[in-house]
Amino acid sequence: MRRVFEEDLNDLHIHFFQMGKAVNEAIYKSVKAFVNHDKALAKEVIAGDIAINKDEADLENKCFELIALQQPVTTDLRKIVTIMKASSDLERMGDHAVSIAKSTIRVKGNKRDYEIEAQIAEMSEKVKIMVQDVLQAYVASDVTKAKKVALKDIDVDHDFKKIYKACIRQMKNDPEIVLGATDYMLVAGFIERIGDYVTNISEWIIYLDTGKMAELNTHNKNDSFPKA
Repeated sequence: MRRVFEEDLNDLHIHFFQMGKAVNEAIYKSVKAFVNHDKALAKEVIAGDIAINKDEADLENKCFELIALQQPVTTDLRKIVTIMKASSDLERMGDHAVSIAKSTIRVKGNKRDYEIEAQIAEMSEKVKIMVQDVLQAYVASDVTKAKKVALKDIDVDHDFKKIYKACIRQMKNDPEIVLGATDYMLVAGFIERIGDYVTNISEWIIYLDTGKMAELNTHNKNDSFPKA
């Protein structure tokens, strides 16, 4: 019975990791579609979200099933809870990728600012690396790496504020870019929130190891929104 439980638990870990890779790919494609105004790629991201949502639902159902049938305690229960909570964070990250993709489809010949778009692409690359690193930390149960990943969110928050201020500045100087700059701010905000969810997963990795919830990057609460 124990061997079967461990096999089921391992399957959950593998499924979670595969879901994480799919989410990271969706994030990458959504930003690429936005910067390149590639509506076909944006539609691909939106269509792919169905599979990500199914992954999250399947993981949750399997977790509940294991809890009901195996009645795990202590460490085993923490493993299951971590998968449930972290997969929910992944699903929300996928939702933000869809929101970015929808911004791409909504754009209709708005005036562009290539410098701001380059900043958005750079910001998204940082988040992509964060997702890769947090998945590796999860697989290895590496608390030290998880904490380092969470610290990277400070740079992402800084990028968001820089992009926000640049957009406000451009909107004041050039009324024709108001619509485009509004989309830039929205997309940067979606990427920033993805970084926050990565931090959440880092916290769940620490919970898995210690049984206690850690609150990482509390600077987000004290410095919530940029001033123009």
